Formats: sequence, C-alpha cells, structure tokens
Amino acid sequence: MMDIQQLPASNQMQGERKVLQLLNKYAESHRNPHNEIIHFICVPVIMWTVLALLWAVHPLVAVAGSVIALFYYFSLSVGFALGMCMMATLMLSVLWWMPQELVLRVAIIVFVIAWIFQFIGHKIEGKKPSFFEDLRFLLIGPLFVISFLYRRWKLPY
Repeated sequence: MMDIQQLPASNQMQGERKVLQLLNKYAESHRNPHNEIIHFICVPVIMWTVLALLWAVHPLVAVAGSVIALFYYFSLSVGFALGMCMMATLMLSVLWWMPQELVLRVAIIVFVIAWIFQFIGHKIEGKKPSFFEDLRFLLIGPLFVISFLYRRWKLPY
C-alpha cells in the first residue's frame, strides 16, 4: 500500500499537514489489504448508521451532527470537507426517502454487523482500532476511505 505522506496535498497549510499526520497515524493500524477492504465497506456504512440513529431521534439532530462534523473536517482540509459534505448529503437523502418506521431498526442491526466486521478486520490486522488511542480517529476513518478515491481521481486534499 502507498504511504499517505508520500502523496501531494493541495498545499501545505497547517490544517492539511495535520490531516496528513492523522491519516498516517490511522494508516498504521490499517495496512493489511483484507482489513482495508473491510474498512472501505464498513466505515461508510457505520457513518450512515450513526446518522440514522441521530435521524431516529429527529432529522434535525442528524443534520446538526453532520454540520458539527463538517466544522471539524473544514478545520483539517477544505477538500476533504467538501467530499464529506457530499457524502453526508447523500446519506441524509437516503434517510429522507427511507420508510421512517424502518430507520431505527435497520440502523441498529447494520451498526452491530458493521462493527463486528471492523473488529474482525483488526483481528486480521493484528492491531487494535485507532480510536482506542484517540477518539478523533472515529472521524478520521471516513477521510482514510475517501483519501483513496481522492488519490485515484487526482483530487487535492
């Protein structure tokens, strides 16, 4: 796998250096290709389930949670924040169109299944999940996933 710090960023502002440091630290426990594939699937799924759980409380709670997370992402990288904004918008749109009586039930079931796979991935990796060290890595996981897309599409971050 390619090391994230070897990759060009859009520029070298402080926030972008910080995001690269966080991505590199996160990558330390996500080197095994099987664990990476599990994460590429499960991290966005878990993100959706968290939004769905917040949506079950009230749709505005899910929107507020997204906005709060986006402030953090903007502090790290405008490019990543825009990608996360698109991802959150897509996920919230799915929740909007989904039968509301199913949201909570589906979210709980999918949340549990996705986390089981995440822990299986870390068992394969032989390293504990990054968020055990620092809870910020719960927000860095989605950036780790989209960083692969950004590099493939040659988008700056």
